[in-house]
Amino acid sequence: MSVNNATPTYTPTASALGVFTPDWPAPAKVKALQTTRNGFAANHGFSLPPFSRFNLGSHVSDLPEHVAANRALLAQALPQAPAWLNQVHGIAVVDAANVTSPVDADASYTRSRGVVSVVMTADCLPLLFCDRAGTVVASAHAGWRGLCNGVIEATISKMTCPADEILVWLGPAIGPNEFEVGDEVRAAFNAHDAAASLAFKAKAEGKWLADIYLLARQRLHTLGITAIYGGDQCTVTQAETYFSYRRDGQTGRLASLIWLE
Repeated sequence: MSVNNATPTYTPTASALGVFTPDWPAPAKVKALQTTRNGFAANHGFSLPPFSRFNLGSHVSDLPEHVAANRALLAQALPQAPAWLNQVHGIAVVDAANVTSPVDADASYTRSRGVVSVVMTADCLPLLFCDRAGTVVASAHAGWRGLCNGVIEATISKMTCPADEILVWLGPAIGPNEFEVGDEVRAAFNAHDAAASLAFKAKAEGKWLADIYLLARQRLHTLGITAIYGGDQCTVTQAETYFSYRRDGQTGRLASLIWLE
């Protein structure tokens, strides 16, 4: 009897990487993934506390070799390395196909097959976009400043699609019972649209609980976009699944990724 002593090879699946696929009716040619803090084969990423385990952010003081190992692991489930951005809480949108090294931007789009658009978060809102025909995809990072200043509108403008052709998925972000903000944040949103007041609940003198999911939906509805999915997670309270800067201070980063097959 012959014995095969060769080391077995293993190609990780999306579930083995501790990531999940957004629940939305995107066309088959659109592929998307959302990472969690649980890495390869569940809880087998490389980062150590407080970044454990599947931290993908290179700017949070995690060991560079651990971040690189996590990114290499993730890359096995992707057509190519993602177009990582240097996020600055702005509204700049770039073509992911032209990103060869991180650039200052908070959103990217692409019409090129196999190019991976990505944003990182740890309480801020990640949004993934596609059109019903599967010809363009995009991702955006929306903290309150970017959201208020128009990162959603800037991203949609680059897609150049009719509003009724666009689908949006709202990824894991800080929930409406955890996002405490001051008067200045509420005032900034209300100055843009008085209806934004519906997304704020009084907590104490000068303090409000903000619903970032509702604020994003309001912006999307104003643009005529109604095919909106997700928006039911809380990075702060779901500590076993998500990183949260508001909860932990020093922590890792999640990634929301989308591409055309």
